Amino acid sequence: MKTDDRELSTMSELVKGTVDGKNKNGQDLPPEFCHYRDEGCELAQSCLNCPFPQCVYEQPRGKRRWLKKARDKEIVRLFLSKGKSVKELAQVFGISQRTIQRAIKQYVSSPLRHEKKEDVINE
Repeated sequence: MKTDDRELSTMSELVKGTVDGKNKNGQDLPPEFCHYRDEGCELAQSCLNCPFPQCVYEQPRGKRRWLKKARDKEIVRLFLSKGKSVKELAQVFGISQRTIQRAIKQYVSSPLRHEKKEDVINE
């Protein structure tokens, strides 16, 4: 028996009796023996084409944090470019006026606000 044949027979023994990508001893299978369906999530079509450097689900409250940042960015954009009032924005987003004020204050107190202003308005 050649070395490759021995490796193949060892691998086929590992694959027998697998459940959820693990063999009966609880060891992970090599990637070539695992069948993974990349279904992505509601933020990206597939994990391999995800725009985020790290999966938002791997971070504590990652999805919620990302959605909040996106909402706050939109609040600031509407406030600066469209001249919407705090009261109007609160009604549009269904949140309190104080939350709108916090989002605007966070942007104003940001040290990079002058660089970010063009990015926020142009999006």
